[in-house]
Amino acid sequence: MDSVNQDTGVKQNGCTTPGPMAGILLEKTKEKLTIYQAMKKRLLKPGTALALLEAQAATVGIVDPVNNQTFPVEDAVKEGIVGLEMKEKLLAADKAVNGYVDPYTNQRISVFQAMQKDLIPRDNGLRLLEAQIATQGLFDPVEKKNISVESAIEKGYYEKGLISDQMEELTVFYNPNSQENLNYHHLLEKCIVEPDTGLLLLPVCITFKGLRRGISSTELLESKIIDKETYDDLQKGKTTTQDVMLMETVKEYLEGKGSIAGIAVLSSNQRMSIYQAMKQGILMPGTALVLLEAQAATGFMIDPVKNAKFSVDEAIKNKLVGPEYHAKLLSAERAVTGYKDPYSGEVISLFQALSKELMVKEHGIRLLEAQIATGGIIDPINSHRLPTDMAYKRGYFNEDMNAILEDSGDDTKGFFDPNTKENLTYLKLMERCVIDPTTGLCLLPLYDKSEGLNFNFIDYQTKMVFKEEKVKVAYGKYMGMTVSLWELLMSEYFDEHQRQDIIQQYRQGKFNIKTIITMVLEAIEKSVKTTKVIFEGIRETVTARQLVEADIISEEVLEDLKKGKKSVNEVTEDENVNVYLQGKDSIAGILLPDSQIMTIYQAREKGKLMPGTALILLEAQAATGFIIDPIGNRKFSVAEAVKAKIVGPDVYQKLLSAEKAVTGYKNPYDDKIISLFQAMQKDLILKDHGIRLLEAQIATGGIIDPVNSHRIPVHVAYKRGYFNEEMNQILSDPGDDTKGFFDPNTHENLTYLQLMARCVTDPSTGLCLLPLKDKCTKININDHIREMFNTTTVTVQYGRFRGKHTTLWDLINSEYLSEGKRQELFKLYKSRKITVEQIIVIILEIIESKEIKQQAALNFQGLRGNVSVVDLLDLQIVDEKTYNNLVSGKMSSNDVMKIDSVRTYLQGKSCVSGVILQPSNQKLSIYEAKSRGLLTPGTSLVLLEAQAATGFIIDPVNNKKLSVEEAVDQGIVGSEWKKKLLSAERAVTGYKDPYTGNTISLFQSLKKDLIVKDHGIRLLEAQIATGGIIDPVHSHRVPVQVAYQRGYFDEEMNQILSDPDDDTKGFFDPNTEENLTYLQLIERKDVTAHELLESKIINEDLYKDLSAGKVTVREVSEMNSVRTYLEGTNSIAGVYLQSTKETLSIYEAKSRGLLTPGTS
Repeated sequence: MDSVNQDTGVKQNGCTTPGPMAGILLEKTKEKLTIYQAMKKRLLKPGTALALLEAQAATVGIVDPVNNQTFPVEDAVKEGIVGLEMKEKLLAADKAVNGYVDPYTNQRISVFQAMQKDLIPRDNGLRLLEAQIATQGLFDPVEKKNISVESAIEKGYYEKGLISDQMEELTVFYNPNSQENLNYHHLLEKCIVEPDTGLLLLPVCITFKGLRRGISSTELLESKIIDKETYDDLQKGKTTTQDVMLMETVKEYLEGKGSIAGIAVLSSNQRMSIYQAMKQGILMPGTALVLLEAQAATGFMIDPVKNAKFSVDEAIKNKLVGPEYHAKLLSAERAVTGYKDPYSGEVISLFQALSKELMVKEHGIRLLEAQIATGGIIDPINSHRLPTDMAYKRGYFNEDMNAILEDSGDDTKGFFDPNTKENLTYLKLMERCVIDPTTGLCLLPLYDKSEGLNFNFIDYQTKMVFKEEKVKVAYGKYMGMTVSLWELLMSEYFDEHQRQDIIQQYRQGKFNIKTIITMVLEAIEKSVKTTKVIFEGIRETVTARQLVEADIISEEVLEDLKKGKKSVNEVTEDENVNVYLQGKDSIAGILLPDSQIMTIYQAREKGKLMPGTALILLEAQAATGFIIDPIGNRKFSVAEAVKAKIVGPDVYQKLLSAEKAVTGYKNPYDDKIISLFQAMQKDLILKDHGIRLLEAQIATGGIIDPVNSHRIPVHVAYKRGYFNEEMNQILSDPGDDTKGFFDPNTHENLTYLQLMARCVTDPSTGLCLLPLKDKCTKININDHIREMFNTTTVTVQYGRFRGKHTTLWDLINSEYLSEGKRQELFKLYKSRKITVEQIIVIILEIIESKEIKQQAALNFQGLRGNVSVVDLLDLQIVDEKTYNNLVSGKMSSNDVMKIDSVRTYLQGKSCVSGVILQPSNQKLSIYEAKSRGLLTPGTSLVLLEAQAATGFIIDPVNNKKLSVEEAVDQGIVGSEWKKKLLSAERAVTGYKDPYTGNTISLFQSLKKDLIVKDHGIRLLEAQIATGGIIDPVHSHRVPVQVAYQRGYFDEEMNQILSDPDDDTKGFFDPNTEENLTYLQLIERKDVTAHELLESKIINEDLYKDLSAGKVTVREVSEMNSVRTYLEGTNSIAGVYLQSTKETLSIYEAKSRGLLTPGTS
């Protein structure tokens, strides 16, 4: 599929560019679906569907790929291409094409300009801009055409470098095939172009949930996890993914058998996480770490108390483990996500990484054995476990490794039993575990030898006996399948106490396996036959038949429910079903500027809301289901809300009346229950009031059927007389009649849907809150200010206003200023704290700064990226005179780089680069010196870590500076140290804060316990010794006062480093065998005896004695005159061997054993 037609593409420079993603293509049936249909069929997540539709609205309009038509948003809603609940958000996105109205000038402005004026949230604006760039180009709302990025920058519609692939704000598009979040550009790459229409469609195949991403049925067949018959049944629709996931073998390859999830303290029957046990002193830190690494390497970190699984990052955020283990667990997690081959850049498996010596052998074997013990070797590319023969075939295992693991000697016993104090394999340790009867999780028991049997947990051996016993099932969700007795016992048909009772009777010899099988099958049959299929409605229970009649579930689902193949919980988990049963939450409360949450009634009482505004919001709550307490996250009927004092008795009658929209009105003619709409038609309620409540119901999930106590789809509402075309038309085209709600921030009348679109979600409860803005934030611009700024002309030297007749009004309203800065200047001017002339100077400085940052000739190469001269001026690294000379062309960037202070902050001073051998003057890298036995491994490693943490790994032979990846690729250091050096390199590139995801500095990661204190101090001291603390965000070193301001350093750490003791002396001098700081080591640069003689530091006699071996180097070095000279020398680039005149790098010196591991 390769062509794009005129309807969906636009020609730029003679080429046709694709439009947005138009819809979904089901690979199995070749059926096309709109984005909205795909969401309703649960093929797309609601958030992804909305973002995709917003991308359509922001580019070409809403696309109907089935009929190859494009609609404006209003028409798309009328045609049913999208639902009414999305209308307001899509109309907002549509402004990316039609333009936003500038509140200052009333002119049309672009998405980017609207972002700058806080008219749209930044993350939303970035997504719309990305969609335009990825498809037909940025849109000029004034000239009504697509333009290039370059043209947009010239017009002030975009800013260079604003969007990058790495931005987390953009990765909101969930790919149902790979089950990962992508940005829009990458999602489009997954699409195909339909030949007949040129539409971009995302092909969706049958996928299963893997360890980290989706797995296609084709991949399962190729991996021999499912057979051809099952595969064919899936393609033909004879079986479902849910049915296939019930097969135990499939489940184990996709999910694993489960690692050791936590600790069971048998004396107290307490369950706890491994980290918690370590913190309480129940487990030794080393034992805890290897168990946690095994969890990370086999799929997930596990919370055994909450029965939850997390990735390592998620586990840190949820405080399941502490940040001090973050780096080690991320490293172990690569056994699941894959390692990067330093030579090819490809993703490789744990075994392949082990074979390439990318990790310590014992560590790799321990993780590999844990994978095999918990279900099989993990394929990191396809994100599932493999049968052994497939692992051989794909190069993820071999006979040699199999032999090592089968011969369980001390090499493979990487785990420790805290009860017996033995070293064991992971499999043997698992066999000593117990099973939690509630969750089925495997727990390591801690017990006293005096304890007898504990029937609160299930022993592992019993589990394996039950697992070996296969049972044919005739009822329930396993109907027609053969599954293990264990699987049946742990299913939802049995609770914790029933499981404990059965196991106890078995272990005491009262029940045999045959008896238990009979009991289990009878219990399942009874459960299926007697369990009523009842759902929780708004006020009453709802039967499955009622849901079928309302077209909410299908007859097939009803049959599955009757047979027990599906449970009520499983059906309710379907968002499309749940929305009709429970609806979406209405506006639950108020969010104040200080982040305090209030109920609507409280806000009225405190004067935060007008009484009329509060009443209609409370009526909307009552008419959509419940009165809500947003603080306690509770829901009440009106009567209950009054009792609970969530609302006062003064509004009781009015809210009771509104609540009839849920419970039903009584027809005065026949006493039957009728709906809100029917009551309106019979004039039982005022039309305006009824429209307001009806619109609130539709905005929160659908019209409520008061007879059946649930919401219903629109077409069913038509059938039942609860809605009609005329009312649909009124609500679809909101005029003043339907705008029954009031925005207290803007004083506008809005529909409920529009008001909800302005709300925020409380992250802790998920409730919808109306934010109240500070009334004093916006400055009103009067005609006098407007005229003064409009008649003041300004000459601009930079940017899009250069050489043009420009007014101050144009400048202050331009994209160069943020909304906050604009308001600040207006406020200062209005209060007469600043003059027009001062405003001009401030704005011109902002424009100059922004424009100069974009000029390549005025940028300098930092440690990992460019640094603008503007930044150097702000940091006082260059002065005003140098800055002006560079900008005016009187100085070149090369001239500026010759200034010592500039060069130091951008590139640093020399670190210990290598080793020089005497008398040959041969230079060696540190790694080469280690390899020749001139430096010990430990000494070499710390010297190389210092190199990595101060900028680059250095090749002193070829005078090259390299990143760690480059150094490994070029053989300057060995791959066995790659992981440690990459970790040290983060001192330059930045650490990831596991709580916020932000990039933080070395010092900040030290404060958050993300790295070991001694290690962090050593690297920090090396940075200071070689030019200053590195700012990883801006890629250069910063003066100390700036480091303080940015939180990259503090007085306490300064004190520690200023007063060197054993804690800060992290480097080793192989000549004097002293521990030193890096600065001290740098100052001890190797000097030959001949140099000392020539410099008259020593005399001829002492030189002869030294050469003859009558005195040692150490004795001479300790002489006062000599020591004073030596302490004045420069930085450590390597090691210099007097005997051979060789210069060695630190790593090479370590390799030769000249430096101890700690020193290097």
